[in-house]
Amino acid sequence: MIIPSDSQIRDLHQRHAPSPEAFALVWTHCEIVCAIAEQLLDGPGGAGLDRDLVRAGALLHDIGVYRLYGADGRINGREYVRHGLLGRDLLAAEGLPDPLCRICAHHTGVGISRADVLAQDLPLPPADYLAENAEERLVMYADKFHSKKTPPVFNSAESFAASIGRFGPDKPARFAQLRAEFGTPDLTGLAARHGHVLI
Repeated sequence: MIIPSDSQIRDLHQRHAPSPEAFALVWTHCEIVCAIAEQLLDGPGGAGLDRDLVRAGALLHDIGVYRLYGADGRINGREYVRHGLLGRDLLAAEGLPDPLCRICAHHTGVGISRADVLAQDLPLPPADYLAENAEERLVMYADKFHSKKTPPVFNSAESFAASIGRFGPDKPARFAQLRAEFGTPDLTGLAARHGHVLI
């Protein structure tokens, strides 16, 4: 499997970003998620994982967000849940390996099940979009600690755990399982470096 370099991934972001502002938002978020994932790789749950795949997956996981920007420069919030599948399709069209495409398609929330799609009437084909291997789970988990909202923020484990329940009663337990598997990242330095509030 050929994993693209950081510069190739950055070039891919720049080619697909509809504006410099969109690029700055999404690329910065992906860099932050990558830094969190790499910190977690050094913890107890990171042993034996493919570090190159995790790094590239973290840098690419949100590339599908670019396809949700409208002519007004805003992200279509109702369709946002589709960004993982849009990213998968984008990476597949670029010829990137399936494990990277899967990270895009399986990182949303703490996993979306077919039952979630049907019960919540999500704009997705009915299927399971669940992280199945440790690399997918790690990128999905690392992503939960930073949000691209305006302005962007870092989420503590506690604040994210408190918010995820609105997507289903099983979601806090899934997040707790990920936390037990990978540990809790130290976000203080990253928050200070990027000037984003830690909530």
